[in-house]
Formats: sequence, structure tokens, C-alpha cells
Amino acid sequence: MTQFLDGLPAVNAFFNAVTALCLIAGYLAIKQQRRELHRALMIAAFASATLFLVGYLVHTVTAGNTQFLGSGLWRTSYRTLLVSHMILAVVVLPLVLRTLYLGIRARYDSHRRVAVWTWPLWIYVSVTGVIVYLMLFHLPAAWLPTAVAALP
Repeated sequence: MTQFLDGLPAVNAFFNAVTALCLIAGYLAIKQQRRELHRALMIAAFASATLFLVGYLVHTVTAGNTQFLGSGLWRTSYRTLLVSHMILAVVVLPLVLRTLYLGIRARYDSHRRVAVWTWPLWIYVSVTGVIVYLMLFHLPAAWLPTAVAALP
């Protein structure tokens, strides 16, 4: 079980990255008037984001939060990014659900009006999710304070 939990943050980052790629591809598809492809990519983005959320909740409930080991400017940068990511993740969820609902119901005018707000927030949350993961688990030890870098 420990190995599963240890690997879950990487899996969650993967789902965030897949979500971001689907969002970008879906945006490009709709710009090219490829509605069916756009629809499939947006549903895939939603599915990937849902899998991320389930994995995140499982990891948080079972393993708790991972502490950021950096200090100074690194800690300030990390916390700023994390707070903006968390706030916008909460804000974007109802927007995603509404946008998806309107698109599935073929209410395209309303869908577009909401999507112009949803898409930039959702792409930001997806990309910053990957960055938060990289900062937590892959920030080079050389960039961290000497005392922290020396930890086993």
C-alpha cells in the first residue's frame, strides 16, 4: 500500500498534464470548427481531471499533505503558486460543470459565454498542478538550503 501511495502524486501529475493537453487540443479543435473532436477532447479533459481529483483525495486522506522543503524565495514562490492553484481549482469546478452541461445540451451560445472564463482558469489549474508536483518532488536538492539537502 505504501508503494501505491508513494506513486500517487506522480500519477496525479500525469492526469493534470493529460487534462492540460486535452484542453489545448480541444481549444485548437474548436478553432478549426471540429466540434466532435472538441467535444471528445473536453470530455476526456473532464475524465482526466476527475481521475486526478479522486487520486488527490485518496492521497491526502491516507498520506496527508507533503511539506515543501525549500525556503526563502523558493518557499514564497511555491506558496504563492499553491494558493492561487487551490483557490482557482475551487472556483473553476462549478464553471467546468456548467460549461460541460451547456455543451452537452447543445446550448452553444451560453456554452461559449461561460467557456471564455472556464478555459483559461482550467488550463491554469492543470498546468500549475504539474508545477506544484515538480516543485514538491523534483526540485533539485542543490536549489534547497544546505541543511535540507543533506537530509536522507
